[in-house]
Amino acid sequence: MTGGAGIGSSFDPDRIAALRAQLGNPVGSTPPSAPLPGSPAPSPAETSGNLGVVKQLWLRAGILISGFVVLLYGIEGVDQLDDTQLDRAGIEPRTADGLWGILWAPVLHGGWDHLIGNTLPVLLLGFLTLLAGIGRGLAATAIIWVVAGIGTWLTGASGSVHLGASALVFGWLTFLISRGWFARNIAQIVVGLVVLAVYGSLLWGVLPGQPGISWQGHLFGAMGGVLAGWVLSGDERRHRRGDRAGVSASPR
Repeated sequence: MTGGAGIGSSFDPDRIAALRAQLGNPVGSTPPSAPLPGSPAPSPAETSGNLGVVKQLWLRAGILISGFVVLLYGIEGVDQLDDTQLDRAGIEPRTADGLWGILWAPVLHGGWDHLIGNTLPVLLLGFLTLLAGIGRGLAATAIIWVVAGIGTWLTGASGSVHLGASALVFGWLTFLISRGWFARNIAQIVVGLVVLAVYGSLLWGVLPGQPGISWQGHLFGAMGGVLAGWVLSGDERRHRRGDRAGVSASPR
């Protein structure tokens, strides 16, 4: 990470550790150990290493979300060859067998049109969520997946079957919108506002409307995204409370 410049006055172990931790931190967030005022500016080797970390994050996020979409198309292909038998593995509200649908529903779709309609939002919003940090993005996805599934299982219409990645889409949307606010991070707030401007109209999908559309999955997916934004901004919120406590306790 430090290149071949050797150890000089600008060598800072804390800064190097921060660079190595970037893949687990959201884009635009404060590094775990920011340089103190008056400390030397980052060396060219350190700047190059930081850019390399960001590029690696983008590459890993792109590979992961592209792989997920390829998986969705592969599963739908198998489903079509099997006369859509896999669709029976979706969420069946308030049935014991339907609980398995919580695990499988987001990777199942009711035909190619359904999957194609979800593809672009999955690629874009999933990619932006992973840019919050690979571990953080995967954790957010897990929270959304479980909250959406349980909420749909509890509230869906009896005899219905719910499936599709749109629950994840709504969750990623609200995660991106809410997390910057919870963390009080300007860069993330800007990202959330841009996402809101582009995809905000989707949020009407949390209301009952068109027959055959799982508004319950949309609603609880969106709720899961807000919960994920709050849970995964805990470090920033604790840091902010600590800063306020330090200011209030300092002598005048």
